[in-house]
Amino acid sequence: MRLLGLLCLSLVLTVADAGLGLQAAEAAAKQGQQVRKSKPVASRKAVKVKRKVAMVPVRPSMGQLIGLHLSPDELALKSNVALVMDQDTNEVLLAKNEGAVLPIASITKLMTALVVTEANQPLDEVLTIGAEDIDTEKHTGSRLAIGTQLTRGEMLHLALMSSENRAANALGRHYPGGLQAAVAAMNQKAQSLGMADTRYVEPTGLSSSNQSSASDLARLVKVAYEVPLLRELSTSPEHRVRVGRRDMAFRTTNGLVRSPSWDIGLQKTGYIAEAGRCLVMQAELAGRKLIMVFLDSAGKYSRIGDAERVRRWLSTQG
Repeated sequence: MRLLGLLCLSLVLTVADAGLGLQAAEAAAKQGQQVRKSKPVASRKAVKVKRKVAMVPVRPSMGQLIGLHLSPDELALKSNVALVMDQDTNEVLLAKNEGAVLPIASITKLMTALVVTEANQPLDEVLTIGAEDIDTEKHTGSRLAIGTQLTRGEMLHLALMSSENRAANALGRHYPGGLQAAVAAMNQKAQSLGMADTRYVEPTGLSSSNQSSASDLARLVKVAYEVPLLRELSTSPEHRVRVGRRDMAFRTTNGLVRSPSWDIGLQKTGYIAEAGRCLVMQAELAGRKLIMVFLDSAGKYSRIGDAERVRRWLSTQG
């Protein structure tokens, strides 16, 4: 009987040990499942390979290449070229490398618009964006697809306000005699205005061969300001046009147009790598009508910052 009792006790202990082992195994299994859920084994397809991104060097502008950025000025302007003059008296209030001849980017479009308006072509005539208007110089895109039809007035509006390259090129193509005649007219107009440092090869400004100086551009701004249509279109904050079956909104490239601190009568911005950031304006500040030119600025907002620096500076003058 004693032997039988020992056997029964051994059996009970064995079953108990087995139960405890099972519980431990289940606990371990659950813990293992939690580990697997929190740290899943990634498949080869899911593994993301980190690649080193090569840093693309910033391309220097032509002004930087010839050392214009080394020129100091009293306002510490970020633009390497600047000119501020009284529109009525031609008094120069501020000048920095104003005679340097540099690419002018989309400031070109101001001359394009001037010769187009002087040609007295109908503003309501419908023009069509064609394959010839695609940018093969810098390969930039455009919201105006091939086949887009807009009036000449709308093309002028988008070229001046939003710096639309295809619109500007289409204006040149539809100029009397075609694109070459338009460029010839632009150069002839420059010569007639005494812009001896200025040369145009196309109507958009995408080519770095379109070049001028701040002194020359001040002459252009002064003449363009006399055309009410150019004043109106260039200072428009936004404009909607019908493109195909939908309306598209275009906005100004110059944020100062929307600022209550500024009274701008005419403006145009420009940018290509060779030219840097550019801006020309006619504005009334401190009770004077002024012409302002900023060229070869490196930062995206530095030309606007320079205009603000000049505005604050003028407000402190007696």
